[in-house]
Amino acid sequence: MNDATPVDLTNCDREPIHILGAIQPIGFLVALTADWLVARVSANIEQFIGQAPNDLFGRPAQDVFSPKAIHDLRNRAAILRGPDAVERLFDCTLIEGKAPFDVAIHFSGGQVVIEAEPASGEHGDATGMVRSMIARLDQAQDFATFYREGARQVRALIGFDRVMVYRFAADGSGEVVAESVRSGIGQFMGLHYPASDIPAQARELYRRNLLRVITDVDAVPVPIIPQRDEAGQPLDLSLSVLRSVSPIHIEYLKNMGVGASLSISIIVDGRLWGLFACHHYSARCPTFERRSVSELFAQMFSMRLESRERQETVEYERRARDISDQLLGAVASDETLLKDPDWLGDILTHAIPADGVGVWLGGKYAFSGTTPPMEAFRQIVRALNGTAAGKVFATDNIGSIVPDATEFASEAAGMLAIPISRAPRDYVVLFRKELIHSVRWAGDPHKPVTYGPNGPRLTPRESFQEWKQLVEGHSKAFTSSEIRVAETLRATLIEVVLRLADEASAERQQAGARQELLIAELNHRVRNILGLIRGLIRQSQPGDGDIADFVKIVDGRIHALARAHNQITDDHWGPAPFQALIDAETAAFVDEQERVVTQGEPIHLNPNAYSTMALVVHELITNSNKYGSLSAPGGQVTVGWHRAPSGDLVIEWRETGGPTVTAPQRKGFGTTIIQRSVPYDLGGSAKVDYDPKGMHAMFRIPARHLSEPRNPAGTTTVKYPRPAVGHPQPTPEAVLAGHDILLVEDSLIIALDAEDIATRLGASTVVTAATVDGALDLIETARPTVAMLDINLGDRTSYAIADRLVELGVPFLFATGYGEQANPPTEHRGRLVVQKPYTLENIARAIDALLGSPA
Repeated sequence: MNDATPVDLTNCDREPIHILGAIQPIGFLVALTADWLVARVSANIEQFIGQAPNDLFGRPAQDVFSPKAIHDLRNRAAILRGPDAVERLFDCTLIEGKAPFDVAIHFSGGQVVIEAEPASGEHGDATGMVRSMIARLDQAQDFATFYREGARQVRALIGFDRVMVYRFAADGSGEVVAESVRSGIGQFMGLHYPASDIPAQARELYRRNLLRVITDVDAVPVPIIPQRDEAGQPLDLSLSVLRSVSPIHIEYLKNMGVGASLSISIIVDGRLWGLFACHHYSARCPTFERRSVSELFAQMFSMRLESRERQETVEYERRARDISDQLLGAVASDETLLKDPDWLGDILTHAIPADGVGVWLGGKYAFSGTTPPMEAFRQIVRALNGTAAGKVFATDNIGSIVPDATEFASEAAGMLAIPISRAPRDYVVLFRKELIHSVRWAGDPHKPVTYGPNGPRLTPRESFQEWKQLVEGHSKAFTSSEIRVAETLRATLIEVVLRLADEASAERQQAGARQELLIAELNHRVRNILGLIRGLIRQSQPGDGDIADFVKIVDGRIHALARAHNQITDDHWGPAPFQALIDAETAAFVDEQERVVTQGEPIHLNPNAYSTMALVVHELITNSNKYGSLSAPGGQVTVGWHRAPSGDLVIEWRETGGPTVTAPQRKGFGTTIIQRSVPYDLGGSAKVDYDPKGMHAMFRIPARHLSEPRNPAGTTTVKYPRPAVGHPQPTPEAVLAGHDILLVEDSLIIALDAEDIATRLGASTVVTAATVDGALDLIETARPTVAMLDINLGDRTSYAIADRLVELGVPFLFATGYGEQANPPTEHRGRLVVQKPYTLENIARAIDALLGSPA
């Protein structure tokens, strides 16, 4: 490298760290050809197996290692899958009569690479150990606790002085987000490291080879011989567990005072999320088995982390989709809301946090919250038209697309722009304020460096002195989830805008068409009514020419139609109750209404049938008043109805207690209405029997004219005001603060869920019991201040526990999955009952109600 070459941390990017040609001295390496002949060995092999390198080259592996070892190694090699697979064997007797080895085997460049180190003799329950570690990890309530617990578990396993959880940013830089550290050696928590501290090729190796150990920074590397094969190629040690260390990295570690290090990759969604970075301040070599267990734990940690991140993203995006649906529904009922920036800002910032919202629609603008000045907003829209190309655009630095953005950075430094028209001209823009913050770097990432002992490269010691960088002109960045939500909102808003535009253009045409239709319908109905009244008048003409009787008859029939019409139009020309028809006619003509008895379930008649039956019932009532049972004191009419098996409605009219009945000598219009209206108008049947003891009539109305009641008898439809979009009802918080709660639940999974909810509600301590006896013991040893009891505990119930809690005056509530079938004994009826499955909301509200009332 000549003097003109810039000297900075990126020099490390060009170092071939995977082909260093050496291993660490804690073990040995043998590379075999495809037919299992010795091709390469580490120079220290004689001290482990008693044979010099030159005595091994070209020999078959079965002449070097024991038959059982060869059998086991070949089996392991046979199950290697994928380019980055590594298999392990523990306590493998490679040489008869010598101590066993822990072995790793992988493929590299067509050769079989075997690495071995003396066996540790540890034979712990690795599965149980990892299961216990993961169980502790799963109890973490948030990400910070999750990271911290992961670091603590790894440190407990390998015994290093410091274990950090190191998370990579998108630009390759990293931050220490958690650590577990021996006291007295300082904290690295919160420090940032530039991307060049872990070069690109090192990050790629971490993605392929999940665990990297450096047992002693002062150890002398052991060369692999020969260094190059017959084709002149060095051995690729990317997957090696013993690979030696780059001199640059050794210098780096020594300048930090580190004597040994271990790194375990955290892989999420196939990418390198971060590392467990472990430092020890003297030489340390964790056993092969413990390294393997820690690698397994890291893989489980990665899966749990991926699940948590995905769950958080899914839940966030679900809430945002709900808000999007609510936005669509709200604007559908009130299109003016789209032009209300305060309402729009309120709903959008519940989905994507922001400090202000600007709306640019049809060349007009509106603001809500903290936004840039009007002229600056115009500049931003012009820049978006040339930059965003109709897509959602997000930046944490508006200055990257608008000159002089620093002038309004305190009001708006970052933005997320959502186009709401097909052409890029209309936008809803969410603004975030400037977030001036200090980033703590472990050394100046931009500082030029001097020549070190390894040439014109970084001498890192000074780079670990904390250096603070003041970041200005930037807002909090918009996350990928927030951008995906913005895309969903964009689709919703575009749908609304386009629909409103279509509706506006179509509404004028529809208004005229609707007016013509209404006029035609009104004309049709008026003609029908006039025709019906004309027919009533003509058919009602009395034979004796008595004008007064004529007027009375016509008036009664028209009023019967009017009453029916009112009943139908009260429900917007919909089905009306048959009972109401009987009641209306009875009230109009009978002083003692109890003389008309009705029997039947609620039933509704469609408008046409209702009008027809109004005339029929009117004639029956008036005839009974004149000639039948209602004309005599004590006479009675019974009206009954029921549904036939065919679904038709059968109506029975029966009169009793009146004068002797005879068939009419003359068939008047009233008789015609009774006998012919239902068959003629409705397609049903009518039968009238003039029994001397009392008139008896039967009517059958086809099922097509019937409707079921829309509300059960005695209920009332209540119209609730529309809730504010984006503002769910609040859940009581910290209702268990200061309380020690006893949870009695016989299902472990449900108990864990309830325990998590109780903790989130602020409980000081949470204890669980699965049996009656266990719960009673816990009550005696540590009396709770509140309890929640699952009613059914296998073959027993929790009522004995409830009795004891009553004696002690401890408030409690029951829980059950049996719904209304739960039937507690008399002394416990009226207690609060939580329905399963448990949710934060239903437990919080139940506890709030419980603790706010007497025990």
